[in-house]
Amino acid sequence: MEKSVEDVVIVGAGIAGLATALGLHRLGIRSLVLESGDSMRTSGFALGIWTNGWRALDALGVGDILRSKHKRITGIITTSVISGLTTSQLPFTAMHSGGDLELRSVNRKVLLETLETELPKDTIRFSSKVLIGCDGVNSVVARFLGFSKPSFAGRSAVRGLVDFENGHGFEPKLMQFFGKGIRYGVSPCDDRTVYWFFSFSPSPQEREVEEDPTKLKQFILSKLGKVSDNIRAVFEKTQVQNMVFSPLRFRLPWELLWGNISKDNVCVAGDALHPMTPDLGQGGCAALEDSIVLAGVLAEALKGNASENEYQRLQKGLEKFARERRWRSFDLISTAYMVGFMQQSDGIVMNFVRDKILSKFMAGMLLKKADFDCGKLTVSS
Repeated sequence: MEKSVEDVVIVGAGIAGLATALGLHRLGIRSLVLESGDSMRTSGFALGIWTNGWRALDALGVGDILRSKHKRITGIITTSVISGLTTSQLPFTAMHSGGDLELRSVNRKVLLETLETELPKDTIRFSSKVLIGCDGVNSVVARFLGFSKPSFAGRSAVRGLVDFENGHGFEPKLMQFFGKGIRYGVSPCDDRTVYWFFSFSPSPQEREVEEDPTKLKQFILSKLGKVSDNIRAVFEKTQVQNMVFSPLRFRLPWELLWGNISKDNVCVAGDALHPMTPDLGQGGCAALEDSIVLAGVLAEALKGNASENEYQRLQKGLEKFARERRWRSFDLISTAYMVGFMQQSDGIVMNFVRDKILSKFMAGMLLKKADFDCGKLTVSS
């Protein structure tokens, strides 16, 4: 078998890994993606892709493929689980930068398969020059670079997907519910499929339900509060095998200010770089942003002046990636943690402030952080 030499090795076939590989492919750079599992990492079932994520997917050339399979969300509705009353409604109207905000709940498996289909078939590769760690929250590459293990946020989340054979009947809205120390949301993916999440701070007595999917489902149903029957049906009809539980972890944001995002010919991207709580829905979108920036700087380095030292060009390219992504990652991690803290804090005063004053502010924060453009797949001349 003919052996080939590749310039880039990517550890992890998740969103950041496959998107970076595809970005490099679009720019004429071959790469090898290494995945420790025996299949793609499809846990989580679905994720919200906001405007910034769609801009990255368009740069990769797969945006319209995914749009055709997922319904566009037209606004956010927030509801108190204590009173059952709507606390804010925010339509996705035109924003200051021009154009409407775009949000769709995307099936994670469909996203990964779409990225994979666009990649060339791999062969054996040796003598790679760059190692990119896209190996998730518990990244081995991040630890090699000196980052600490992500911290536990004190909260846990359950994510699920449910299929309504005859259609779910929901409007294309992101519906969020808060109160009594819990937060959950419901969002349609298409006419039949609905994605949901449920976040809570487990007490010592509640930790035992985490290990039993049946008990976990009953626990969620007992905490839904005052909601309509059609919202409750989303959780009732979800099969336990279509639920996934995970403790929420995040990178201490100040680590990004002095930590090594890159070192020599090694760097991290995606959740390996910026694990964050899901309160902005920006984890996957930020990974897609990383892939566009990273593919661009690497292609520029690898296609640079042949008279210059290639290894030094690669180092400078990765340093450029680190500069561009350091503050964006810091901002997203910090804001997500702050929003999550306010949304799930309990108590009479906090419930009043959140429902009467902060609900529109926090919904607007989601839109503001989504209005970001990571750029196109280009190589500077």
